[in-house]
Amino acid sequence: MTNPQGPPNDPSTWGRPGSPGAFGQPPTERPTEQINTGGAAAPPPSAGPPPGQTERLGTPPPSMQQPDYPPPPPPIPPAGPTEKLATPGGNAAPGKKRRFLRDPLSVVLVCIIVVCLVIAGLVGAELYVRHIANRKVAEAVACEVKDQATASFGVAPLMLWQQLTKHYTNISVTTAGNQVRDAKGMKIAIDIRNVQLKNTANSKGTIGSLDATITWTSDGIKESVQNAIPVLGPFVTNTVTTHPNDGTIELKGMLDNLTTKPVVSGTGLKLQIMSFNALGFTMPKESVQSTLDDFTSQFTKNYPLGIHADSVQVTSTGVTSHFSTQNASIPTGNNNDPCFANL
Repeated sequence: MTNPQGPPNDPSTWGRPGSPGAFGQPPTERPTEQINTGGAAAPPPSAGPPPGQTERLGTPPPSMQQPDYPPPPPPIPPAGPTEKLATPGGNAAPGKKRRFLRDPLSVVLVCIIVVCLVIAGLVGAELYVRHIANRKVAEAVACEVKDQATASFGVAPLMLWQQLTKHYTNISVTTAGNQVRDAKGMKIAIDIRNVQLKNTANSKGTIGSLDATITWTSDGIKESVQNAIPVLGPFVTNTVTTHPNDGTIELKGMLDNLTTKPVVSGTGLKLQIMSFNALGFTMPKESVQSTLDDFTSQFTKNYPLGIHADSVQVTSTGVTSHFSTQNASIPTGNNNDPCFANL
């Protein structure tokens, strides 16, 4: 069915030039359309987007001129094969291990570092064990002589080996020289050899040999005698003079003049009176000798480990004596001698 034609002279919209018809462009410029009148009416054209909403624009036709954009970058060349990265804590590649093992310098450096660490550990342990051993021996001697003491173990063999085997080859001990018990100005230098520690019911071990050199100065002898006589000591003994030629010691005071000779007596020493004058008259030697014997026995007898006096000699500066012992048993310190309890 064709479009209906209106009256030829009707000045309606159909006859207005340039006026679009109800369906768009003028019918003269469009082909004949077939209208379906049997079905439902065509839906009205959709209205534009409501105000406030963005209008979706269609794609412009190809004939429209595109703006000038920079040319696209050249295509990226295809990547090479993917390399597998080593995860933390994972095993190193076998190739790297082989390269490390084939490098002699790296192997030598690692070996040197390991050796240095081992040596440093051994040196630290050696110094620590040696310090503890020196302190214990020095404390035992200081407790016995009532003076400060220092001890040192031999350099060879290592202290670690001596501690492991409980066999100590050489120990040296020296006191400060302030006193030995009640004898002022007396100093001891001790050389101990072949010590073996082995705990038993009665001892902690044995000492192969012990040699001690004791020096007693002239000033120490004077001070010791003065202390032995609290009130009259300074009057009895003002000066002490040694005579190395005849081996005697002369003690002079305001009230007396005493000449003695140090000799070995039993396990210790004593000052044997050669002459004694007091207030212009002579006194019997026996009455004074017992007093001197009690005085010297306090610091020359009853030493532990069986230490005894061997010899004595008068020098220009005082008296020098030698003490020793052989194959002595180290006391446990429980009931015998508390000074050896911490050894």
